[in-house]
Amino acid sequence: MKKETISKVTEKDKKVKLYPDGKYRWVYELNLLKNPTVLFDVWIVLAMSVFIVAIFIMGILFVTGDFEISMLWGSIINGIIVLSVITALCIIGYLVYTLMVGGKYVVLFIMDEHEIVHKQMPKTVKTAQLIGKLTMLAGAVAGKPGMIGTGLLAKTNTSLNSDYKSVKKVSAVRWMNLIKVEERFFKNRIYVNKEDFDFVFDYLCKHCPNATIKN
Repeated sequence: MKKETISKVTEKDKKVKLYPDGKYRWVYELNLLKNPTVLFDVWIVLAMSVFIVAIFIMGILFVTGDFEISMLWGSIINGIIVLSVITALCIIGYLVYTLMVGGKYVVLFIMDEHEIVHKQMPKTVKTAQLIGKLTMLAGAVAGKPGMIGTGLLAKTNTSLNSDYKSVKKVSAVRWMNLIKVEERFFKNRIYVNKEDFDFVFDYLCKHCPNATIKN
């Protein structure tokens, strides 16, 4: 049995392409050290939790009549200490996770008229392998659209689907090659290289009728 050859991936290979089944697909290799958006999101959630708990406690003290102005400064100091500890733990945990997955992970994005899908591939899947499968199936899918979801392309650790009708906000973070597609209760991260960034961003803006746009 011949071993599958994995050619060097070029920027052209990573471009957004329209496939015969009417769906756009592209592969993005996220470097977790150079693009720490996951770390920022986790930190923001934890920081907001600390802030909400602090406000809740201060509110109880105010209602019960036990609140004193002198407590405010102490609460600020304690909050800074807690945030410092949380920040340190986030960074340590993030670095451990980064080492576990080899510093990066590969994502397959699928975009059509109704939704956009973010598929995080297992760490054993390489960018060149995934692009190779897409290239081989591009011709075959014309006659059998279902084939595009088979084999390697079906493997996934995490899959996030964003239905355009449910999207409330679409925002661009260009320096991170990131488009945030936000619904009421969760946020989808869409990564795309700068060459195709405007195309994907404009496409999502036009297809999300209920979304606020932030460029």
